Amino acid sequence: MIMQFETIDIKDIKKIAIEAGSKILEVYARDFSVEYKEDESPLTEADTLSNEVICNALKHLYPDTPIMSEENKQTDFEIRKNWDYYWCIDPIDGTKEFIKKNGEFTVNIALIHKNTPVLGVVYAPVLNDIYYAKKGEGAFKESASNQSSEFKTQRLPLKRNKNQEKEIFVVASKSHLSEETQSFIDDLALSTEHLRLVSKGSSLKLCMVAEGEADIYPRLAPTMEWDTAAADAVVREAGKKTVQFESGGPVVYNKENLLNPWFVVR
Repeated sequence: MIMQFETIDIKDIKKIAIEAGSKILEVYARDFSVEYKEDESPLTEADTLSNEVICNALKHLYPDTPIMSEENKQTDFEIRKNWDYYWCIDPIDGTKEFIKKNGEFTVNIALIHKNTPVLGVVYAPVLNDIYYAKKGEGAFKESASNQSSEFKTQRLPLKRNKNQEKEIFVVASKSHLSEETQSFIDDLALSTEHLRLVSKGSSLKLCMVAEGEADIYPRLAPTMEWDTAAADAVVREAGKKTVQFESGGPVVYNKENLLNPWFVVR
């Protein structure tokens, strides 16, 4: 059976992300141990639980669609280069923020067609915010206050800065601000009267640009495809772009090397 992403009900994917988020919060609320993978990135019980919830649910709903997850063994490129559609998952994006308990981490679920994200769900369990998009249907943010379980839905972007020469809002990584990114920001400051810099964790940075809370997110430092795929779908449907720093072309997915190039979201 050949998948057509148009038939996917994004409510199902949002539900999976929220279920994964509830498992994460159970761990978040107590003491937990931290292990370190070969690349020295941290891993917690919450990453593993979230991954199980997401993969099991997607396999149940879409048994014929391959899954790429940060926490799974990666499929050889000679096989995956032939994938038409596949799920690209980061069970917890911003594990460092999870460990710090600052709430700025997300559950990321994307559907990739060929080399382009066509559906994305980004859920921030502590913040109770969920961003989602499906190609051709727009991008949205749902948020709920702590006092209410009712989600308020808004179409993105929520605001537009039409006077960036006067003031520009830049968002950058909380845990990974490279010298090259800082240099880019310093150069950007020369093109505006006032530059406001905000630090944020995880894929929330891309969502801030989609939302209009930030005008630009430069990432001149390493990221992996699963770090950006879901939020990139939201960015694109909000009318913004995630472009490669060197070429200016769009960021593409399912490359032989799953490392993203440096990029800028605006």
